[in-house]
Amino acid sequence: MTQLAIVTDIDRCVGCLACTVACKVMHDVPIGNYWTRPLRVGPTPKKDGDNWPDVDMYFLNLSCQHCKNPQCVSVCPTGASTKRDDGTVQIDEDACIGCGACVSACPYGIRYLNEETQVAQKCNLCQDIIDEVGLPRCVSQCCGMARWYGDVDEGIESFKGPRDETLGDFLEPFTDDQVHKIKDSGNDPSCLYILRDMAWQDEDFVMPS
Repeated sequence: MTQLAIVTDIDRCVGCLACTVACKVMHDVPIGNYWTRPLRVGPTPKKDGDNWPDVDMYFLNLSCQHCKNPQCVSVCPTGASTKRDDGTVQIDEDACIGCGACVSACPYGIRYLNEETQVAQKCNLCQDIIDEVGLPRCVSQCCGMARWYGDVDEGIESFKGPRDETLGDFLEPFTDDQVHKIKDSGNDPSCLYILRDMAWQDEDFVMPS
């Protein structure tokens, strides 16, 4: 099996928005909409009673999770939303009727209806680029070397970075319990997040409108 996805090393992400800008330029994402966007999590006291500077705060980059059991696909009445053999979730805009069922079904608020075209849109993991064995633009333009791309089923240590490094050779060591997913609503998200020395906040992360 294949499940293409992105791993983000949260300890390296500074919320610079380089990934967001690169994505919006690449895909002509409308003003007010996002295919990928860092959310600030915290500041949260490290333990009860703590005040600044004894707090945790990090940026969590939210985009389509290319779920293994995507609810957006199961509710689509026309088959416009599909899960490909490579594990990515894609939208055939020619087949989309703009009913909004998939937008409502996404538990992370990732999808939206383009106001001009009235079709559903979201991160497609730079389908045209990855089909040519390239890197998604948010990965290739990550100046902090925080975002990595590859096949989850081959192990995240094999994921590639902007300069063709592998995650396992480049990143600081981490343990299995320091690898996280955002909350599973029955859709089994595929993207992963590495967070070493701060407490993972198990919240219902939703893309802000």
